[in-house]
Amino acid sequence: MTTVQTLVREIKNLKPIPAVIHPLLDALNSPNAGMDEVAKIIQYDPAITAAVLRTANSAFFGLKHPVESIKDAAALLGMDQIINLVLLKSGAEIFNTRPDVHGQSHGAIWKYSVSSALIARQIADELNMPGSAGIFTAALLKDMGKTVLDRFVDNANEKICGLMTDKALSAMAAEKEVIGVDHAELGAMIAKMWKFSPNMVKTIRCHHISDIKTMQDLNIAVVYLADCICMMMGMDIGTDGTDEADGLSGRFHKQVLKRTGFRVDDMTRIISEFPFKIREVESLLKVV
Repeated sequence: MTTVQTLVREIKNLKPIPAVIHPLLDALNSPNAGMDEVAKIIQYDPAITAAVLRTANSAFFGLKHPVESIKDAAALLGMDQIINLVLLKSGAEIFNTRPDVHGQSHGAIWKYSVSSALIARQIADELNMPGSAGIFTAALLKDMGKTVLDRFVDNANEKICGLMTDKALSAMAAEKEVIGVDHAELGAMIAKMWKFSPNMVKTIRCHHISDIKTMQDLNIAVVYLADCICMMMGMDIGTDGTDEADGLSGRFHKQVLKRTGFRVDDMTRIISEFPFKIREVESLLKVV
């Protein structure tokens, strides 16, 4: 059995994404969806329900009287906070496999993923794009292939680092040479098995824009730009410190600015605003 076949087999052993994710994303992308519908979906998942109620009743919100139902919690938190909690909790469990991945702590990878997702959604909202919750999800989970590679391929990280050092390969090229698949392709396989939409699968597969033609898909362009902004803020989850998103390595696809209509000033503004956004999320994560 090849390494790739082994990975595909072992993906089935991963803890699956909660069943509420798909109907919740559908509801949030529907113009007619309301709090009642969102609460109705969430209430059937005990773990998600507990996380939402615990968060609503935490010191972060400072309520005088605790809420006791998902409906009340949803009314308090709002739909954006609800989707954040559900996705953050689900994603945290996916990334919580071993102490480190590709030489980076899970904490660093998780913070990077959350940061990328927040920025991608902000860009999508500023562009008035439909389905920003799906873009948030794709950006949040796009690097889940890294955890699978580390978890199921013995000594792969050492070989990948060796190729990057000896042959000056990118992390993705080294992954493909050692394993036969890179983390973006593997992430897309996972997303497909979990029955995410074809568009989300494509976004996860192409988020590094190895082929410039994929930038015509605005979702991919937005997730890529968010990744690059994270790199510009000094975040780095490449193997051995390599800049995987190519945001600072001289291979930044400048066409992404034309495709999205963003300017350097817009990127600078997002970077300046970001510390306030991530502090709020970190406060929430303490009780999720």
